[in-house]
Amino acid sequence: MQILKSENKKSSILPLFAVATFGLHLLTLLVLFFHWSMLQQLQRRLTPQSLVQLADGHAITVDPKLNLERDPETIRRFVGETMTLMLTWSQQQQPKTVWEVSSELIANELQPKLQSEISPTENLSRGTENVLVIQSISQPTKIEDGKWKVEMFANQIIFTNSDRLGKSVSFNKQILVRAIDEQAASLPNSPLPLNLAAYRLGEARLKIYNICEIQDKKCS
Repeated sequence: MQILKSENKKSSILPLFAVATFGLHLLTLLVLFFHWSMLQQLQRRLTPQSLVQLADGHAITVDPKLNLERDPETIRRFVGETMTLMLTWSQQQQPKTVWEVSSELIANELQPKLQSEISPTENLSRGTENVLVIQSISQPTKIEDGKWKVEMFANQIIFTNSDRLGKSVSFNKQILVRAIDEQAASLPNSPLPLNLAAYRLGEARLKIYNICEIQDKKCS
């Protein structure tokens, strides 16, 4: 009889033990969910959405992006407008002045090579103008985190007093850009329109770090 009573007690304790264990697991799960929700709220506080006011007057909120991320259209626009700024000269905007301003958007290691290739050091003769006309810029190809390559097909149109129709020179290049941490261009105390244009482009926090011929398979 005592053996039967002992077995009955054990069998009656087992369901209670199972219920208690299940309750403990449920409580642990609820605590984990609570901690997860608190972490989510903390993350939202630490990385709040930003208010962006658009040119048409509308306002939107956007999620923050990692420093090495850029939208494809931002990259394409930066490349196109930077190259146009750099390769547009005239009697009023001498190439030396244009280079001094636009070179802030170029990586330091590329500046000597680029200046010798595309930026004349002497003042333009009277009536000479150079304009970059872009046909197309490809979608960016990601090289690695924070680095992209685009292909640009364009022409330099050179006008002189003796040739007002202009001479076209192809400018088809692979252009490599990288993300940077700070604003690329600075503003002097009395900024020229060129300075303002370069400063606006520098807000994308990008720099061109290499320019290669379109057929160069080793461009990196």
